[in-house]
Amino acid sequence: MDLPIYYTRAEYIETDTGNKVSRRATISGPQNIILGGKTVIASGAIIRGDLRRTGPGHAVVISLGRYCLIGEGCVMRPPYKTYRGNFNYYPMKIGDHVHIGANSIVEAATIGNHVEIGKNCIIGKFTIIKDCARIADNTVIPPNTVVPALALFAGSPARFIEDLPESTPEMVEARTKQYYTRFQPLPAER
Repeated sequence: MDLPIYYTRAEYIETDTGNKVSRRATISGPQNIILGGKTVIASGAIIRGDLRRTGPGHAVVISLGRYCLIGEGCVMRPPYKTYRGNFNYYPMKIGDHVHIGANSIVEAATIGNHVEIGKNCIIGKFTIIKDCARIADNTVIPPNTVVPALALFAGSPARFIEDLPESTPEMVEARTKQYYTRFQPLPAER
């Protein structure tokens, strides 16, 4: 059994759906961000829901699935481009069971389910990461890259390293659920 990862109740806010969000994280434009539940957003993470297409009303800018982890110091911002002279942001969709390591910068268009992104990675604008892919620590993925399912990418610029085993979704799901279960308030505060 893995040891718990303790946090103080003063630092983390727990929502009705079990999301645990650090008070030291910066969540801009929360009305434009959807958290699927049981997601942990660590200290120093920055999620830019305020960067959205111009126009009235709400627009979902960033959606995260269940059992995600946004590591310490991560920056997540929607991809943008200028098309026919108009500058626009585009939504970012992230699936279930996605772990993003500390200090990574993510501007992907889509990240599938059961994806692990290492520490200190740069995920370029409009990148599509398919289900069950893994991005090694310190990887730089150029804009518009498509990372296939069950692939390990590493390097700067990123390149294909190897195929991952068919059991990857089960292994990643077990790890993300285990991390969430281990992420507990200090016993003295319960």
